[in-house]
Amino acid sequence: MLDQTKATSLIDIRGVCRSFPKGSGEDLLVLEKVDLTIHSGEIVGLLGRSGSGKSTLLRIIAGLIAPSSGDATCRGEAIKGPPNGVSMVFQSFALFPWLTVLQNVELGLEALGIDSAERRTRALAAIDLIGLDGFESAYPKELSGGMRQRVGFARALVVHPDLLLMDEPFSALDVLTAETLRTDLIDLWTEGRLPIKSVLMVTHNIEEAVLMCDRILVFSSNPGRVAVEIKVDLPHPRNRLDPTFRQLVDSIYARMTQRAEPKTPAAEGIHGTGVGMILNHISSNVLSGLIETLAGEPYNGHADLPVLAGSLQLEADEIFHLGEALQLLRFAQLSEGDLMLTDAGKRFAHLETDARKKLFAEHLINYVPVMGLIRRVLDERPSHTAPAARFRNELEDYMSEDYADETLKTIVSWARYAELFAYDEQSELFSLENPH
Repeated sequence: MLDQTKATSLIDIRGVCRSFPKGSGEDLLVLEKVDLTIHSGEIVGLLGRSGSGKSTLLRIIAGLIAPSSGDATCRGEAIKGPPNGVSMVFQSFALFPWLTVLQNVELGLEALGIDSAERRTRALAAIDLIGLDGFESAYPKELSGGMRQRVGFARALVVHPDLLLMDEPFSALDVLTAETLRTDLIDLWTEGRLPIKSVLMVTHNIEEAVLMCDRILVFSSNPGRVAVEIKVDLPHPRNRLDPTFRQLVDSIYARMTQRAEPKTPAAEGIHGTGVGMILNHISSNVLSGLIETLAGEPYNGHADLPVLAGSLQLEADEIFHLGEALQLLRFAQLSEGDLMLTDAGKRFAHLETDARKKLFAEHLINYVPVMGLIRRVLDERPSHTAPAARFRNELEDYMSEDYADETLKTIVSWARYAELFAYDEQSELFSLENPH
């Protein structure tokens, strides 16, 4: 007998895992035992850091990739390839440049075998609905980014899907354009004018999730799993300045920084925190600027992350990366949605350039294990050189090739600033040629 929950749900995900092969030949677990149900009449947000598997889950639901294990069903039927009644809007505009707006929107209907007269009628209605009336004959190159993304929405909506999947659809747009498009979509949704039953959207923008969604699933990383589900009971239209709205945003920031507590030196050797630690590529100049900002008014060494992100016009993901880098280097502590300078961070803010470099170098050696490893290898070898491949291979035992490349870029950038060691891009060789 069919489970009643599955019978009444659009999407049902149970115990879904997904792995991808690494360069070392082992598998990298991206999603672990994810459960999710989507019912009619709701907007659900998948919120989490970059690399937490949100987009991978969306692609499983879209039938673009299969889970490694677990069950993924649409209306009670196993998802094997793109299911009927599901459309997707991507981060990139993904339009055919040689087709007009009208032709781009008609494409999905043509694939369904709908005759030309009905295709044109429905496409024109979708274009009008999404606010592009008058641009039917324009080509993508004639449109702004916001208009091109509206075409993407019209193309997804014209087939009247039960479920609209959105993969960070506003992230490629400027702030004002993104806000206008979000507002227009929510207005159409609340007025019942969108020809869809539900929306599932991926985002790493906390305010965007609270602004649009009825439920938010917050994902943790490495591997991706649902850490908490949050119900948003605020009526539309929602006011970002409303105290309840702000409190919810603050609580999500706090939830997403809970895992970032400082680790004791004794724990540095465990997987993911020792040599195998992923380093996001952040400029030392940006880190220095953030320390100076935190040290000055109005923060005086202690900032609320949502406030700091807003004043610096940074996404949540960006401010998390910056805060975690400062925490790793022991220049700040990231906890419960707050970023606080340590004594070392306060000292750094008031030092001259050479003294800053010396302090930065000390903290790199003491608190970033891979930096200490590279410097020890260079010190011990008679030639005082070592190929990058020596360290890249070791990193790939812990992470994907892309993360290993990003970590190496960070190592090179930070080491150059601290004058710990040099790196030759052509020969891909680390050396002690420049440092004393």
